[in-house]
Amino acid sequence: MSQAVNVGDKLPEVVIGPFDAEALSRYAQISGDDNPLHLDDAIAAKIGLAAPPVHGMKLLAAFEPMLANWRDDLMLVGLSAKFIQPVLRGEVVKLSGRVLRASESEIFVRLFAHGAARAPGIIGEATLRPVDRTSPR
Repeated sequence: MSQAVNVGDKLPEVVIGPFDAEALSRYAQISGDDNPLHLDDAIAAKIGLAAPPVHGMKLLAAFEPMLANWRDDLMLVGLSAKFIQPVLRGEVVKLSGRVLRASESEIFVRLFAHGAARAPGIIGEATLRPVDRTSPR
């Protein structure tokens, strides 16, 4: 690795969104997740939400470029998450992370996605390994 990664290192915060109805509709078409909860204000209101929630997988996918921009000498080999609470259409989302474990062979990062609510919408985990620049692609 070019520069040491240490336990406690914070990743630069990334802001994404807000996502509008058109963005959620496009994502629904591309992903195949056309659950009306993500697209219909009336359905979201029926379960007590002020707006439809952004697709959780759309938010989870935003961590990959965040991690790649942080360290291009590391490759993402594992990504998982728990969806804690909805992030709603129209909210700005702040992505952040902190290194929990670090060795020469593997880095483990805790990830967070916060919408407007105090608690995170997503708590995730990423495992990264050094890029092998010596092997042919």
